[in-house]
Amino acid sequence: MSARLTSLIALVIVLLIVASSALFTVQQGQNALVLRLGQLQLDSSGEVVVYPPGLHVKIPFITQVRKFDVRFQTLLVDKSRSYTAEQKSVLVDYYAKWKIDDLPLYYKRTGGIPDRASTLLTQKINNALKAAFGRRTIQEVVTDDRLSLMKILMAKADESAEPLGIKVVDVRIQGIELPREVQESVYNRMSTEREQVATKHRSQGKAMAEKIRASADANVVISIAGAKAKAQQTRADGDKQAANIYLNAYKKDATFYAFYQSLQAYQSVFHGDNSIMLLTPESDFFKYFKTTLKKAA
Repeated sequence: MSARLTSLIALVIVLLIVASSALFTVQQGQNALVLRLGQLQLDSSGEVVVYPPGLHVKIPFITQVRKFDVRFQTLLVDKSRSYTAEQKSVLVDYYAKWKIDDLPLYYKRTGGIPDRASTLLTQKINNALKAAFGRRTIQEVVTDDRLSLMKILMAKADESAEPLGIKVVDVRIQGIELPREVQESVYNRMSTEREQVATKHRSQGKAMAEKIRASADANVVISIAGAKAKAQQTRADGDKQAANIYLNAYKKDATFYAFYQSLQAYQSVFHGDNSIMLLTPESDFFKYFKTTLKKAA
């Protein structure tokens, strides 16, 4: 009885060992591959079997399970050297977001080794970075829209990483470091360009000011000329009206009008202390004097 119990217990233990070897669990965020005698397990159609999260069965002892993280991962790269169109050296810090997109292909290209995958992906992105920077001047690299540059870089990196079974979803440039001699060159060029822009704006401002002053002067001349013309017209109208008034007055009483005109002449001539006239007593100028004297006598 004791021997049978011992044998039963031993059998149960063996079965448990076999069962544990035949079962495996894939966690959330993982996929798995099964290797049988070092070869990837294939399905009936000859495709590599990829095991999703869950509990799965395998043949014990002759198979090996390889699990892979298929979530988004981050690759950090510091001071990747690139050259601009003028062969200026720059050091670029960036990071990339990526994930395994084709697990069988990823395994074949990298052997399932994370460090090898990171190395290959870094090479791909660095090549894309060098190509993007090589088509731009140092000025464009520093001052142009960095967002558009990163979009181009991400597209190129994703395209080049596809043969690795990797999907690149984002590439972000964190910093661009310029060597000292390049910094001085960029600073001098930017200063020169800013000074040129400032000079251009000042010239445009002066030209606009001169144009405004010339327009204002022209308006003043036109306004003054108009005012003078209007004043002359007003005086002419006044003289015409006065002449009409005199004419009407003359028509109504010619004798009185002649007398009034003579009084105006007397006042004009004898105004002041030094008025001297050489006239004969019989002159018409003294006509009303004579009349007045006769009436007085």
